[in-house]
Amino acid sequence: MILRILLRSVAVFVPVFLVATFVTFALRALSGLTPAHLQLGESATPETVAAIEREWGLDRPFLTQYGDWFAGVLRGDLGVSWYNGADIAGLLFEGAIVSLSVAGLALVIGVVLGFGLGVLAAVRRTTWVDRAITGAMTAVSVMPSFVVGIALVAVFAVGLGWFPSAGYVPADRDLGLWLAHITLPAVALSLDTVADVARQLRAGLVAAYRENYVTGAIVRGLGPRRIFFRHVLRNGMGPALTVLGLKFPALLGGAVVTESIFGMAGFGKFAADSAQRGDVPAVQGVLVVSVVLVVVFNLLVNVILARVTPASARGV
Repeated sequence: MILRILLRSVAVFVPVFLVATFVTFALRALSGLTPAHLQLGESATPETVAAIEREWGLDRPFLTQYGDWFAGVLRGDLGVSWYNGADIAGLLFEGAIVSLSVAGLALVIGVVLGFGLGVLAAVRRTTWVDRAITGAMTAVSVMPSFVVGIALVAVFAVGLGWFPSAGYVPADRDLGLWLAHITLPAVALSLDTVADVARQLRAGLVAAYRENYVTGAIVRGLGPRRIFFRHVLRNGMGPALTVLGLKFPALLGGAVVTESIFGMAGFGKFAADSAQRGDVPAVQGVLVVSVVLVVVFNLLVNVILARVTPASARGV
């Protein structure tokens, strides 16, 4: 069953990856930028531009360049930066550690709080608890992460001094400081995930409670706890897991603004700086890594869906 789900997911994701990498590589041709623009600036002449393009292999046919670049991507070689000649994979690895630390903690917060609040609202449906959680999640979902980030800095970093206001410390240097630096940006990023997961889980569980198999379980005398965990939760958590898969790209994208607020040199800052400089290979590397991360995460979500929800396992 799991193998079938994996094969079906790969059959979808491979064409997506191929199209995404082709479009990504076509950015250079569409942008009209070359390394000469970064190295020579306004002093560039047609002769010097042609010489630098020849040096970088940009005078070859487009499909030949794409084939060589794609082969390098499959080997983990994303090329070198036009800006400083540095290895792009190495630069991205350094920034990705920062961003994945923040996005990973935000995902954990979103899962724990989202599932907890969604279950509580569903179990206490139609009560004041359900209405309070639903109202709070609606309010949270419309709050931009950068506004939340600024408020968190003002209250918990500047006002109370509980957390650092900016910067990043690697986990291998000091685990406590690492967690302290990523907590506020992770909380700012996680609130939208918490709200959407909680609302989708609540709706899925309430719908599952209305199914005939739950009524039959009650008639057979099964306890509320057993009914919830064996029948309601497994069949009602599918929409929440699907939303969770869609939220991961949003977490990576939200890191661009959040990292700027908290002064973190992460994936988003590297992407923004590269785009402003016109460093096309670096931007291409960012897009490729983003596509890979999103594809892998959605593949994991599909496997989890097939494992825990009967309808997904049957392809329903």
